Amino acid sequence: MDIQIKKGVLDACVLHALKGGESYGYKIINDLRGIIDISESTLYPILKRLEAAGALKTYSREFNGRLRRYYYLTPAGEAKLEEYKDDFEEVIKIYKSIFGESK
Repeated sequence: MDIQIKKGVLDACVLHALKGGESYGYKIINDLRGIIDISESTLYPILKRLEAAGALKTYSREFNGRLRRYYYLTPAGEAKLEEYKDDFEEVIKIYKSIFGESK
């Protein structure tokens, strides 16, 4: 898969995983299992990039004696997820026009 397309897909998947509420890295990976395979080494740079873009915010809380970082969507993140939805619908239309409805 083209790296630019995959980047958008991964970003959209991570935002979608957070749409239901705050979460942390390991849980996000598990929530996406079955949809797309994503490793910790892939996830954390995505989370950092989305946070820098204002799509998510973070806070830390102690869990079993360790600090756990939680991520949650901002209004900008929710808007970005909607943009991805619109973009993917357009890509699907293009795909269907190139490869046919049956594919």
